[in-house]
Amino acid sequence: MDLLARLAQHVSDPTLVAGVQDMVRQLSEQSLQIQSLELKNQKLVLELAHLRRMRFGAKSEALTAEQRALFEDDADQDLAAVQVELDATAPAVGDATRKPRAGGGRQPLPEHLERIEVRHEPESCTCGQCQRELVKIGEDISEQLDVEPARFFVIRHIRPQYACRSCETVQAAPVAPAVIDGGLAAPGLLAWVAISKYLDHLPLYRIEQIAERQQVPLARSTLSEWIGRLGVALQPLSDRLADQLRERNSLHADETPVQQLDPGKG
Repeated sequence: MDLLARLAQHVSDPTLVAGVQDMVRQLSEQSLQIQSLELKNQKLVLELAHLRRMRFGAKSEALTAEQRALFEDDADQDLAAVQVELDATAPAVGDATRKPRAGGGRQPLPEHLERIEVRHEPESCTCGQCQRELVKIGEDISEQLDVEPARFFVIRHIRPQYACRSCETVQAAPVAPAVIDGGLAAPGLLAWVAISKYLDHLPLYRIEQIAERQQVPLARSTLSEWIGRLGVALQPLSDRLADQLRERNSLHADETPVQQLDPGKG
């Protein structure tokens, strides 16, 4: 039994009890408002620290565009965490004190993505008031973006062999062409490794760790060999692209050197 209930049992004056209840309610609302203001202050402090570092940082601490992007990501993560706490306290404080969040609305999800429908039907289609059957009048549709992580699977190629009863000739479908003759990697896996390394800038040891999480052993030496063999297979395409470039009137190249942390390890 809480304090207000015990007070109501021992105090006969209803006006006094109502006054105490009103004071407790006001104290609770003020406590939530203080918590909300503290979180807003924390958010402003984070924003100010980020702006000061970007604007008044020492020249010796000058950052490249990529390094600035990393700091901006960290700042955005901290601000997002504070905003979640603010949103959690806002409904309790009251709608009258809430301010609309600045910025535009949420961008619609791309139309080309596959839509997987999950229907959520009510537990009962009978009215809880009069027990009559409910009639569908519409739908409330919301969308969430999801992702299917890299999933390894095995393609089993089966080539039935047929023999002639008369002349004993054996016939089977030819072996499907492969990027690496007799290799373990399917074209899709080779493409994923190349894209991860050269477009997503993942070193081979990171790709090895991704495979290990699914209990798939892919040694860096194996990945390096695949990359080399894939380069040989794609050489005709590279030569054709180079021929098209040489047909241009002018060419531009970026010859900035790139440091390699661990030579020979991808």
